[in-house]
Amino acid sequence: MAPDLYRSRRWAVRSDPRTAVRTAVVWDVLDTLLAELATASGRAVLDVVDLGGGTGGFAVPIACLGHRVTVVDPSPDALAALQRRAAEAGLADTLRGVQGDAATLGELVPTAGADLVLCHGVLEYVDDPVPAARAALAALRPGGLVSVLVAQRLGAVLARALSGRFTEAQRLLDDPDARGAESDPLPRRFDEPALRELLEAEGARIRLAHGVRLFADLLPGALVDGDPEAAQALLALERAAGDHVVHRELARLAAQLHLVAELPVRAD
Repeated sequence: MAPDLYRSRRWAVRSDPRTAVRTAVVWDVLDTLLAELATASGRAVLDVVDLGGGTGGFAVPIACLGHRVTVVDPSPDALAALQRRAAEAGLADTLRGVQGDAATLGELVPTAGADLVLCHGVLEYVDDPVPAARAALAALRPGGLVSVLVAQRLGAVLARALSGRFTEAQRLLDDPDARGAESDPLPRRFDEPALRELLEAEGARIRLAHGVRLFADLLPGALVDGDPEAAQALLALERAAGDHVVHRELARLAAQLHLVAELPVRAD
């Protein structure tokens, strides 16, 4: 969707993930990737695996575009909700959910069978991100892409400091896994160099990396709720700052890091 089409919509319509400030920047990338993959493969219908896809926040809109989507998630409740959403949207034939996780992905989806694998909010929680990344890449066809979205260290440091939680902020800064406290719900957070190294070590080639939610999580909702112009200005700022060609350091302060990697086609 062209960026100017967002101007006619209200960002607060949470049912459309392409219009919400917190997700629109990721959708900008995914929409482009899906179009590129369809053109490169010569197939209008792509095979997509959404690892940890839950209730289908990404899977349902992708399936609505006509692609085949398999959601792999450990939660039976989430998969039940996904099934209901698929039925309501008339997607029963193109969207399916299977119970499992990164450790069992190879048993649940065909090896080298997917054009795109989504791995959003997964690597922070798994016991070991290395085999999880390996499993996601193993599900890709040569030339396929993996979209990885993770919580980022410095964004969490900034958020904690601005809310007055200074001790947690310093611990996040110094802890090898970027945890703010023993009770921190996230076992780990990432910095861009570490995530790049993780995927490149498994043979992937990085296509792009950008920050997500640099400002949206730090601002009071009252600044944009009910004000479409302010919301669109904030969204434009998020887009510009996430991968600014000059000020790349801004991306390191975002709440999340979105990285896309390609599984290269091997020369025979």
